[in-house]
Amino acid sequence: MIDQHAPTPRTSYFRFYEELNDFLPQQQRKRLFSYRYIGKPSVKDTVEAIGVPHTEIDLIVIDGVSVTFDYKLKGNERVSVYPVFELLDIQPLTHLRPKPLRDTKFVVDANLGKLALKLRLLGFDTLYNNKFEDSEIVDISLHEKRIILTRDKGIFKYSAVTHGYWVRSDNVDRQVREVLQRLQLENSLKPFTRCSYCNGEFECIDKSKLNGRVPKKVLELFSEFYECQGCKKIYWKGTHYKRIVSWLNELTVNNSIN
Repeated sequence: MIDQHAPTPRTSYFRFYEELNDFLPQQQRKRLFSYRYIGKPSVKDTVEAIGVPHTEIDLIVIDGVSVTFDYKLKGNERVSVYPVFELLDIQPLTHLRPKPLRDTKFVVDANLGKLALKLRLLGFDTLYNNKFEDSEIVDISLHEKRIILTRDKGIFKYSAVTHGYWVRSDNVDRQVREVLQRLQLENSLKPFTRCSYCNGEFECIDKSKLNGRVPKKVLELFSEFYECQGCKKIYWKGTHYKRIVSWLNELTVNNSIN
């Protein structure tokens, strides 16, 4: 006997574009494929069930019409899903991504501690604690208006997340370049303004106040000193500074940063 009240199985046809294909298995990348589901789910729930986080999506077009995440699938639709557009003018269409955050700040998950350190060296306000739970990261992101950086796609299953990016690379220097390019931050670097240890900001400090806080020989060799306003650590332009400058020069050349 057929159950008259059973949910109706339906099929729609999906095509994901550009870097959204990173989230798909090989057989679904850069091609139209069918997807079966039950009932009338929202297009947001469906694309996330397929494996693409909603935070990566800027535009969904169904049968030639742009729609919101709340659109209920009915079956037989052709669904085109696009990432954030950098160059193409799509102003008349329904954007699904929030406006960019004016002040770029990050909260980074436990898998990206080295990336957090590098971002701080570049001057970006970056929170990191390897004990943060996903729910804590989401709360921090919302309350402090911070972009989530993660290697765990699962965090984007929280519907409250508005600004987040899944870092593809597992190499820290490539991660830095990836974040700078993807979020268009090449002109926002402020190196040597923030403590890589605690994320506090630097302020110049007179060397006359540093007796007993740094080695006597360092006081004799250097004239400029900086104090972290968070942990009170003292910094100066020694050999570590030169290594960072070398890394920064390589980074900016490879990213075509002026």
